[in-house]
Amino acid sequence: MLTDVQVQQENKIKNRPFFAAMVLIVSAVTLIAGLIESILIGATDINYRTVWEAIFHFNPDLTQHQIIQSIRLPRALAGAMVGSCFAVAGAIMQGMTRNPLASPSLMGINAGAAFALAVIFAFFPGLSYHYVILFSFVGAALSVVVVHGIGSTQGEVNPIRLVLAGTAVSALLSSLSAGIAIYYHISQDVAFWYAGGIAGIKWTQIKWIAPWVMGGIIGALMISRSITVLNLGQDIAMGLGQKTKGIQVIGSVIVLILAGTAVATVGPIGFIGLVVPHIARFLVGVDYRWVIPCSALLGGLLLVLADIGARMINSPYETPVGAITALIGVPFFLYLARKERRES
Repeated sequence: MLTDVQVQQENKIKNRPFFAAMVLIVSAVTLIAGLIESILIGATDINYRTVWEAIFHFNPDLTQHQIIQSIRLPRALAGAMVGSCFAVAGAIMQGMTRNPLASPSLMGINAGAAFALAVIFAFFPGLSYHYVILFSFVGAALSVVVVHGIGSTQGEVNPIRLVLAGTAVSALLSSLSAGIAIYYHISQDVAFWYAGGIAGIKWTQIKWIAPWVMGGIIGALMISRSITVLNLGQDIAMGLGQKTKGIQVIGSVIVLILAGTAVATVGPIGFIGLVVPHIARFLVGVDYRWVIPCSALLGGLLLVLADIGARMINSPYETPVGAITALIGVPFFLYLARKERRES
């Protein structure tokens, strides 16, 4: 028998399905428009008709078709996929921990994966891309273990302490990565990658990351209802028959897959996993069956638009896309931190 408090908490799950579905449709259409715009923008002027012909009636003898197929299309798709990875990973973390400040960048996951990749660049430069992704998972997992070990006391996790631990571990791992890059003379390659960039993505990388991305997002959708219940609080979730430990383990594995894949592809781009889930919950409510797909679409859209901005700010040169997302994310993080302090 549920108590009045449990019933009240469970009612928070309810949202507006029709409005949420409309948000998803609009987000999907906007993302497609953003992908098309991303393909159009570049040093070579290309019109909409050329994009259509290059995708559906490819002619290898035409230079513009080659540019679209080999450079711009994989770049746009990678931006959408990676943005979705960061956003969904952040949504899962915030739902499981009930911590509005949780995200892959603030909890040390990005820095852990980045450190593992810096080690690979230094000691195993010829390693295949598949193994690069696997190493990034390992680095992210080790970082999570360290952060949770520091941020928990007697089995209880303090959200603020967890963020502080994540910030400290991220700073340490970033410093070690920079030291490795300087000592082994790979600093120029690591520097741009560490700032975050989608330039140079090839179809080979898309082929490698696509199964991980799709598997991670499908897994997130499969546990979305359980995350909704878990977001009500661990005690309430257990009262509703939720196997909290199992969901937390599965959710953590999915986060590592998504964040590790994203970092291995474009570098530790920050704040997408922090900002987008809040926007998604504002639009569709607290039911993660809607929050996760909405976060995937909005995360992809945000990174695609940030990549477009990175190409336009100082054309023909490119600004690291991580700098663009930081301009959005830092003020939002300060707002959330101030809001948390007022509420506590």
